[in-house]
Amino acid sequence: MDTARKRIRVVMLPWLAHGHISPFLELSKKLAKRNFHIYFCSTPVNLSSIKPKLSGKYSHSIQLVELHLPSLPELPPQYHTTKGLPPHLNATLKRAFDMAGPHFSNILKTLSPDLLIYDFLQPWAPAIAASQNIPAINFLSTGAAMTSFVLHAMKKPGDGFPFPEIHLDECMKTRFVDLPEDHSPSDDHNHISDKDRALKCFERSSGFVMMKTFEELEGKYINFLSHLMQKKIVPVGPLVQNPARGDHEKAKTLEWLDKRKQSSAVFVSFGTEYFLSKEEMEEIAYGLELSNVNFIWVVRFPEGEKVKLDEALPEGFLQRVGEKGMVVEGWAPQAKILMHPSIGGFVSHCGWSSVMESIDFGVPIVAIPMQLDQPVNAKVVEQAGVGVEVKRDRDGKLEREEVATVIREVVMGNIGESVRKKEREMRDNIRKKGEEKMDGVAQELVQLYGNGIKNV
Repeated sequence: MDTARKRIRVVMLPWLAHGHISPFLELSKKLAKRNFHIYFCSTPVNLSSIKPKLSGKYSHSIQLVELHLPSLPELPPQYHTTKGLPPHLNATLKRAFDMAGPHFSNILKTLSPDLLIYDFLQPWAPAIAASQNIPAINFLSTGAAMTSFVLHAMKKPGDGFPFPEIHLDECMKTRFVDLPEDHSPSDDHNHISDKDRALKCFERSSGFVMMKTFEELEGKYINFLSHLMQKKIVPVGPLVQNPARGDHEKAKTLEWLDKRKQSSAVFVSFGTEYFLSKEEMEEIAYGLELSNVNFIWVVRFPEGEKVKLDEALPEGFLQRVGEKGMVVEGWAPQAKILMHPSIGGFVSHCGWSSVMESIDFGVPIVAIPMQLDQPVNAKVVEQAGVGVEVKRDRDGKLEREEVATVIREVVMGNIGESVRKKEREMRDNIRKKGEEKMDGVAQELVQLYGNGIKNV
């Protein structure tokens, strides 16, 4: 059979977080353009938010498939996603996802796809695929430095990580848990830690592992990870979503930016799944005020919590900053904001997707990592010369003066200029080679499918 002619059918199964669904969807779009048919599998609440992004040219090549989690009393269907999920329900969501294994098995039997592409938390998925003779590939939307840092510590406990620039500051060691979901009830006999899940997912991948990264940023960590795990790593690039060019009403944030000078403002956001403490919010607010730089700040509160914005911020803050700042609650068009010429820096938690977007749009990063993989990502950013990390005090607390200093350096100082130059070089390089790289990724998958036929 000529595998190049046949349309290869792939089931995509991301973890239930926006930071995972988004890169899986971008990868789906890129493969759909290369004669792959995609079944995109997630919970109804997640699918409803991506449906609008698939109208038109992808409506036939990417099909949405509902994965139903068992109904647990404390986890109604609107919580079948990490977005807005109260943190104490993280473990419950993971358990419900695990319990959806039998339903997923039926989905694979019904669709009978050629390949499965799965995420880092569900080692049961490749096991189900193997039982049905379907090759399964692990796709990681985390960086290679972070992944190798964790897996190296598991496989060689006590050995120092061979890249000293990648380390955890003392104050970050307690925050660097695998994921908040990791603290499942101890009476759950099926519970395995996220590290073990990630390791099993990696090991069960057929032939190679795909990663959302690129050589220019993480070349040495990609090579090290491949050597450590004895598996080929296929980087798929930054997978940044192209913002929809809708003709609907222009966002107020963009109108506000239109009135600002080039590279004079910062965008401030800590992702969809981290909620600032009162103290953190105060230090960042005062830091922005002291920096005297224009800013757009997206502030989020957990779903269902009734918090008044002006009460959460320092007293009189909004009046004092006036036209210099804009505070938005909940959501803002991040990609469109980062693309705007008035943006001169991104004050970010360094979630991996945000790092990828920053580099893709050539915006220097002011790194304020909070938890999870972010402390390691911040070190990668600083090491690569595409951002500057805000240092914390001895107790791990943020200090407004330090926040202000780094923002000013990045937006107005020489550091900012060199960071911008470095980042734009990197961006131009990855954009030039992007399509060619993705052709190579598609070829790897076609080959794997071809080998699978021979081995059945």
